[in-house]
Amino acid sequence: MKLRVILFFLAAACGASSADVIHLKNGRKIWADRVHESGPHLEYDVGDNSYAIPATLVDRVEAGGVAPGITSPQNPNHDLPTFVPNTEIDVDGDLPSKIIHDGHVDTDELTSLEKAGKPPLAGAGYFIAGKHEFDRGNFSQARSYFDTALHFQPDSPTILSYYAAALVRMGMAKQALSYAERSTRLAPNSADSFAVLGFVQFSLDRSRDAIRSWKRSLELRPDPAVEEYIAKAERETKAEAEFSERASSHFTLRYEGKQTLERLRHGILNTLETEYDELVRQLGVAPRENIPVILYTNETFFDVTHAPSWSGAVNDGKLRIPVNGVESVNSEMARVLKHELAHSFINQISHGRCPQWLHEGIAQAVEPKTVSSGGHRLAQLFAAEREIPFNALEGSFMRFSTIEATLAYDESLAAVEYIDDTYGMSELRRILERIGEGTPAEVALRNTIHSDYGQLQREIGKFLVSKYGS
Repeated sequence: MKLRVILFFLAAACGASSADVIHLKNGRKIWADRVHESGPHLEYDVGDNSYAIPATLVDRVEAGGVAPGITSPQNPNHDLPTFVPNTEIDVDGDLPSKIIHDGHVDTDELTSLEKAGKPPLAGAGYFIAGKHEFDRGNFSQARSYFDTALHFQPDSPTILSYYAAALVRMGMAKQALSYAERSTRLAPNSADSFAVLGFVQFSLDRSRDAIRSWKRSLELRPDPAVEEYIAKAERETKAEAEFSERASSHFTLRYEGKQTLERLRHGILNTLETEYDELVRQLGVAPRENIPVILYTNETFFDVTHAPSWSGAVNDGKLRIPVNGVESVNSEMARVLKHELAHSFINQISHGRCPQWLHEGIAQAVEPKTVSSGGHRLAQLFAAEREIPFNALEGSFMRFSTIEATLAYDESLAAVEYIDDTYGMSELRRILERIGEGTPAEVALRNTIHSDYGQLQREIGKFLVSKYGS
């Protein structure tokens, strides 16, 4: 099977940069620093990383394109809004260049700004540092800088909005709410402030409040992304208008009473609580907020989620489970529940930046599931170099056909099975932590198991042959 879909959104750490644009025959684009032909493949570089794709997939290459702004890899099944404010604060023209050198924050310069005794200037400096880390996906460090910036500029709506956005990306929506609300009070005509407030409210399962905030943001400034958030939230609130609710220690369950039996609801909550405790032991972390769980009929599930037909459940910050014809929690449903719940734990560790192959690999592994039944077939695919390259599995699997998705899930599980067998679950957690600190996934692999994607694919191939035969 040849690679069918590749999509990267790449840019330099500080703003857009010139790039070569690879136009694929399927209409997708890849932005690269350098491109050159190598036999039947087209090789390209992005930063320090090198990749290759079959030349047969390429339509043309254009020089001098401009890459779009960088976006942190997000788990597409964890489809929370990731709105980034557009506003800035007033700073001296050369201050950004003093704070950021060669892609790094100059902490000595920040200390000098503090000692200068000019709070607005120091606040601006720490905001620049925080935004730099925020844009890189290092939300923990960004939060620290924004926190210090607020000490010097406590009434800055922009810093408050960025601080709230960073907290949400760290799974701390409750703490973010007061900062987002304060930003809107200080800047009642700021589209960004209301967009971020809606982001926080949606993360807290307050969809109706989020819709009101986002609509106010649209009144102040048109934004297609905000329109998409509203459409998603409105589908959800319409579908769940008559739902009932019950809660347990870590979950809030919503359901349509006529469509679900009491023993099923009770069994789902009990199973989730048991699996929650098991995942805490396996992964050593727990989500900071209670997790919403919503039970749908099959028709309503696909109406709300817009998931592909092969999808059996979705975790977009809420566990959305179709339950048509299910009367109790059987072994298959228990596996689905643990798989979807695992995504919440993975997002907590990686701050929502985990590539999809690692997300799905770990979620399958903890079900528990192995590639044993398809290991021999998968080994043959790797031996023939017909697997989907891992750099094409960082984004959503939702775009794949059923056949492509099956292979993507199998490869993801094989990768995690190989890393776990060879290095242990603790190393998988270290990889997630590095990614959560803003490190690109492939760099995180190099820093832990000393493999880039090409090496990982070769090692997985050898692992599959040794374990399941060629």
